[in-house]
Amino acid sequence: MIREFGPARSGVRPSGGLGPLGRRLFAAFAVVALASVALLTVAALVGAGLGLSSAHQADRQRVASRVAATAADAYRAVDGWSSSDLSAARSIAAGAGAVLTVRNADGEVVSGGSGSEPEDGMPGPGHGHHGQMTGSGPGASAPVVVGGRTVGSVRLVFPSGSGTAGLSVAWSWVAAAAVGALALALAVSWFVTRRLTAPVIRVAASARALAAGDRTARARIDAPGELGDLARAFDAMADDVGRVEQARHRLAADVAHELRTPLASLQAGLEELRDGYAEPSAERLGTLHDQALRLGRIVGDLGELAEAESARLSLHLTEVDLTALAVAAVAERGAELRTAGLTVHTVPGPAPLPVRADADRLHQALGNLLSNTARHCRPGDTVTVTTSATPTEALVEVADTGPGIPSDELPHVFDRLWRGARARSGGGSGIGLAVVRELVTAHGGTVTAAPGPGGGTRMILRLPRAAPQEARPVPGPAGPPERPAGLRTSA
Repeated sequence: MIREFGPARSGVRPSGGLGPLGRRLFAAFAVVALASVALLTVAALVGAGLGLSSAHQADRQRVASRVAATAADAYRAVDGWSSSDLSAARSIAAGAGAVLTVRNADGEVVSGGSGSEPEDGMPGPGHGHHGQMTGSGPGASAPVVVGGRTVGSVRLVFPSGSGTAGLSVAWSWVAAAAVGALALALAVSWFVTRRLTAPVIRVAASARALAAGDRTARARIDAPGELGDLARAFDAMADDVGRVEQARHRLAADVAHELRTPLASLQAGLEELRDGYAEPSAERLGTLHDQALRLGRIVGDLGELAEAESARLSLHLTEVDLTALAVAAVAERGAELRTAGLTVHTVPGPAPLPVRADADRLHQALGNLLSNTARHCRPGDTVTVTTSATPTEALVEVADTGPGIPSDELPHVFDRLWRGARARSGGGSGIGLAVVRELVTAHGGTVTAAPGPGGGTRMILRLPRAAPQEARPVPGPAGPPERPAGLRTSA
């Protein structure tokens, strides 16, 4: 059963007709129904005709057998045909509307033709020694047996029109049933065609409305089987399109907001220098340079986010040792962490952790986690990088003893362009951790944030482990892995 929920949205006006597909489908159903009814009608007529003919022939044969038995009694009464009384046999034949012919054992006509005979049973006028029976039409014969000996035979000839009345009645009923069956088949075909094509027409109308700009257009059809799957898939796609559209608008607004502040500061400072309201001192130029660097970092982070979002299409997966990769990332970011006044500890797992990953992209994700930690921790805090494993996953944990993240902000730290209160005061762009999530998700893994047991924050990265038969971990690089040109690592 197909149910439609709610009226059609704006721009979605499905046609009341069948449409090209519906017309072709209905024509196919109609042809099949017509051919089936025609075949069944012919079969019914032929079968009825044969059945009625067989029944009438059986009736005629029974009459012939009765007439033969009566003629045998007449023969037995006088021990011969010469003086036998065949009036009873003629009466039975006449009652059945048949012409009777009686022959002796030699094939000579004893009685026949006119249906009447002299009292002495001798052939009357016009009945020759081998006289021919009169009448035409279907007939029936039976032997005359007396004392186990065949002494003659009887032949009944029935009128040619006998039995046609029953066949006419059968034909009229079959024809009426055929017309009714054809009408019912066409009605059911129309109904089924409408039910099958209505969801397709509704989805097509919704698709046209969506393409025309109506982002609220939905099919909203509950149909069984593949038609329901089609409608639900279309509605899910339309929802995704709407979310992407909203995200695009939000991204444009967020980017404009992020660029507006440094651009305004840079413009104001340059105008002061141009108009002579401020001296071009090293301090003033340094402030303007910082604003320019912030602009460059935001633009670079946006480009990096775009690359991360398409990473699933550009990953070069090989088998790498996650422990060696984490150690290399710490070594690369060591100077940045020490400059921030942090103490770094690395706690590798007891064995290599083989994973199928793009080493460069995964190194980029780990570097962003460490840079984010360096930016938001206080001098003197400790950062601990730990690798471990479960039966199905390889884990890297970056834990710090910094100020931590409020619990209400933890679910949002990996959202694009989202910044908590501390990040806003620190000048972060809100893109670095979004890049981490995109890269890890592209590898089939997850990354989460949780509060540390003694304060601070724990960032936990999980990746699927390589299958045991594929586990041939390669040693990690001695130093930072070579990065493709143009890629940046920022938080």
